[in-house]
Amino acid sequence: MNETIPLSPTDLALAGLLVLALAVVARLRGLGVSGSLLVAAARMTLQLTLVALVLATLFRTTNPLWVALMALAMLAIAGREVAARQKRRLAGWWGFGIGTGSMFVSAFAVTVFGLAVAVRAAPWYAPQYAIPILGMLLGNTMNGIALCLDRLTEGAWQQRESIEQRLMLGEDRITALGDLRREAVRAAMIPVINAMSVAGVVSLPGMMTGQILGGNPPGEAVKYQILIWLLIAAGSGFGMLIAVALAGRRLFDERHRLRLDRLVAR
Repeated sequence: MNETIPLSPTDLALAGLLVLALAVVARLRGLGVSGSLLVAAARMTLQLTLVALVLATLFRTTNPLWVALMALAMLAIAGREVAARQKRRLAGWWGFGIGTGSMFVSAFAVTVFGLAVAVRAAPWYAPQYAIPILGMLLGNTMNGIALCLDRLTEGAWQQRESIEQRLMLGEDRITALGDLRREAVRAAMIPVINAMSVAGVVSLPGMMTGQILGGNPPGEAVKYQILIWLLIAAGSGFGMLIAVALAGRRLFDERHRLRLDRLVAR
């Protein structure tokens, strides 16, 4: 197989010109996204550059302490993003803690399972495997949990009268919120299910594309991509179920009364 073709800063700048052109067109059309688009592109470039430097150092050390610190930093940032993406989130540390705790239980557990049982890296926490796999699981789990929590809390706010009527008719909090919980998880799972359904037919997933561009045989790249998508589906699904269960419990008090005062609007 051929070696990876190196990219120069000029090559990246040419690609950046396309985003700049898009921002100009969006500004002329009055779409109101030009600034956000340019800031996001600049943040992405800076963040990935810094991550490359950190990973290069981390790969040379293979120290479990540094790997754990990197993983916890990724988890904390993902937890903040989950809370920030909700139109109405739980007040206080609950908004951050439920999303972060759900990702920790689901994404970390599934990542450890994948590394120890499927990949069988030696050691299992080898950063060149652990960090990329955890990053992909955290990213997708973060999106799923943010979507389902946003759907749950916004739905509870909009359907508060219906929920309170069901409570007055004798239903407990689990039953009264059951439809919303199921709909929140179902809606958040759709992107994952759609992505798996068209993988290899409509799109080539990112990890597979990266391995092929890096010179790995397509057959081996496909195996890794299948593994990653299965882990993502499991991690995202379990994370959503945990998050919805915890958030649904927080929306009620011990007397099964709906407590929307525990929500804060963004």
